[in-house]
Amino acid sequence: MRLYEFESKKILSSYSIPVPKGRVVTSSQEARIFAQEIGGPIALKAQVLATGRGKMGGVRFAESPQEAEQVAQEMLKAEIQGYAVKSLLVEERLDIERELYVGCTYDDVKKTPLIICSSLGGVDINEVSRKHPEKIHKSSISSFMGLQPYKAWELVQNLDLPAKLPWAAQAILLKLWGFFSQFDAILAEINPLVLTSRGELAALDAHIEIEDDALFRQKERLGRFQIEEREDKARPPTPFEIEAAQIDKADYRGVAGRVIQFDGNLGLLIGAGGGSLTTFDAILRYGGKPANYCEVGGNAPVSKICKLAKLVLSKPGVEGIAVITNVYSNSRVDFVARGLIKAMVELGMDLKSYPVLFRSAGAFEEEGYAILRKYGIRYYDRSVSMDEAAGLAVEMIKKGS
Repeated sequence: MRLYEFESKKILSSYSIPVPKGRVVTSSQEARIFAQEIGGPIALKAQVLATGRGKMGGVRFAESPQEAEQVAQEMLKAEIQGYAVKSLLVEERLDIERELYVGCTYDDVKKTPLIICSSLGGVDINEVSRKHPEKIHKSSISSFMGLQPYKAWELVQNLDLPAKLPWAAQAILLKLWGFFSQFDAILAEINPLVLTSRGELAALDAHIEIEDDALFRQKERLGRFQIEEREDKARPPTPFEIEAAQIDKADYRGVAGRVIQFDGNLGLLIGAGGGSLTTFDAILRYGGKPANYCEVGGNAPVSKICKLAKLVLSKPGVEGIAVITNVYSNSRVDFVARGLIKAMVELGMDLKSYPVLFRSAGAFEEEGYAILRKYGIRYYDRSVSMDEAAGLAVEMIKKGS
């Protein structure tokens, strides 16, 4: 779950990380009143869960309360990447000398926390990595030991800060690590961390994302900041998506959800990690029209897969279903087969004539294939790639069988 900027800054402030004086407003009149309190230039920032908002008019400036009111009125009517702007963070405008970057995330290869800092902030860190790799400094951190002060000190030396400021930067980095680990975050970054003309460091912008599967143990902690669990989507979830989420949450075992609704005729149950998106893209490339996106894995029980399959098969407009997974190491192929067949039986469907494509392999694959053969459902093993299976699924729908 991604936090809004003002929510992230609440957490930063609680850890004594300096942030500009600011307030969230929902009307142009509130913006004018707070600008009068500031008594100087201000920044107005759209509170949306979109990246790159500054390039799309999501960050603007005003020199007077009257200008702040006018700018706020315009911004509150805007839409950024599909997100309606409903609130603004109005902040004092700092006199900035330099922009830096500090962040905590995870190294997907080493499977360890990763601390990153750069003397080039205020822009996409991935862009900096491509254009100026020598400006990116990283350090893998032991989850058991955490970020040690000496390691934080080594990292901030790369920021080329004057006088005693490296000590302040070290303290900020240690605090950043503190809430990154405490809040089960998958990303916590300050971009930019600015050096002001007064010789002070401040977090001008902040971005925190919390692991969705850890939200159950973070509710109380987030509640202290008036932050509630929510779906981070540009549009409200559909009843179809809400029901899928309820199915997934009703049983902690495995994943059978993360569903997004589309208007096509091919129902999907996909399980392949990042390969799920690749398979979805392959279906589109072959001219298919997916009815949904969803993920199945983590050894979800038969009952959970059955409920999700029934939901997908019952969706209006669905004319067939494709189950396409990678070679499972964490799920049983026979569980997926049983769940699908159980759903079709309970819906009173003709298993031998309804368009079904099943491509899966891995644990208990032979048992799964035996079940599928018994009910006359076409299946493919690991000799058929997921890309080939995507093409076959599209062809199946076009032929109607």
